[in-house]
Amino acid sequence: MDLTLTPEHEMIRQAARDFAEQEIAPIAAAHDETGQFPAATIQQMGRLGFMGLEIPEEYGGAGLDTLAYVLAMIEICKVDAAHGTIMSVNNSLVCHALYKFGTEAQKQRYLRPVASGQKIGAYSLTEPMSGSDAAAMQSRAVRAGDDYLITGRKSWVTSAPVADYILLFTMTDPAQGARGISAFIIETDQPGFTRGKTEPKLGIRASATSEIVFDGYRCPAANRLGPEGQGFKIAMAVLDAGRIGIAAQALGIAEAAHAASVSYARERQAFGSKIGAFQGIQFKIADMRTRIEAARLLIYQAALAKERSKATGERYTQAASMAKLFASETAMFCAHAAVQIHGGLGYSKELPIERYFRDAKITEIYEGTSEIQRLVIARQELGLR
Repeated sequence: MDLTLTPEHEMIRQAARDFAEQEIAPIAAAHDETGQFPAATIQQMGRLGFMGLEIPEEYGGAGLDTLAYVLAMIEICKVDAAHGTIMSVNNSLVCHALYKFGTEAQKQRYLRPVASGQKIGAYSLTEPMSGSDAAAMQSRAVRAGDDYLITGRKSWVTSAPVADYILLFTMTDPAQGARGISAFIIETDQPGFTRGKTEPKLGIRASATSEIVFDGYRCPAANRLGPEGQGFKIAMAVLDAGRIGIAAQALGIAEAAHAASVSYARERQAFGSKIGAFQGIQFKIADMRTRIEAARLLIYQAALAKERSKATGERYTQAASMAKLFASETAMFCAHAAVQIHGGLGYSKELPIERYFRDAKITEIYEGTSEIQRLVIARQELGLR
């Protein structure tokens, strides 16, 4: 397999790198400290096409492929994973879902402004008592003529505090379990919708996350995404795409931690030598680099599988889960090693090392924990469903 990047891919990677270094790097620490949503830079990312990279131009996107998206995600996340989280949700979860499962009317009304970055999208599956076990959700949508009346509380909704539209997964037929879940496009400026408490997170703090509450929200049946009862299938299919985005995010964090460690090991002196001359440091650097390159290959493989699926319809579930599992654990490994290499400075907020460590952890949790990824991979291997 030829993994040489095309000139177009190199151009996208460089554009993302330049933007991240010039526009995001100067504000990343401040936004991490305050938790303020970086609205200005997200709007700039929309104008550059980063918020809908794989969506055709006719629907407001950049019309590029999955590998281009992955390359851009890595570069953004090298500088700030919070910006990458916002970008990933908008691209992988919202735009992908609307493009793959939406009607033409839904694409024109909702996909176009989200893909162009004019509007912010969010994805809501988790509830206070329903995470990995999505079939246990308690929220409800009850048909009432041409509408659905929605009640319930959802939690850990990335971008919810600022989202214009939210893809909601809720029960329409609780007796059917997972087969009773349906998907809806929610307009957040309508009565019956409120935003709950904002989550005080360990990392990716500039990525706004909150609960959302529905109290008799009236959603037109025309805003149902896909057939009734197909919401769980849609959610899982969309998460396949999302996991590739999170894998790319994790790789970006890992690369940042590694680059900082190499630079520090070349400069820092102890016991009369640069610390890079010590075998203990060299082993850490070697393990970081090896895991990074292995993660990169898994991510590229998943991106190519997703690209093939656009023509063949094949599932790329296992490839996405393997990439996410390995890349997220690589991010944690590299961030931890970077803190150790930097010693006290790694623990200080004077450097971004401690932020890499805090940001890395979430990649092992959201869009399917590492434990869920192992279940997905194993079930695929064993032919279980």
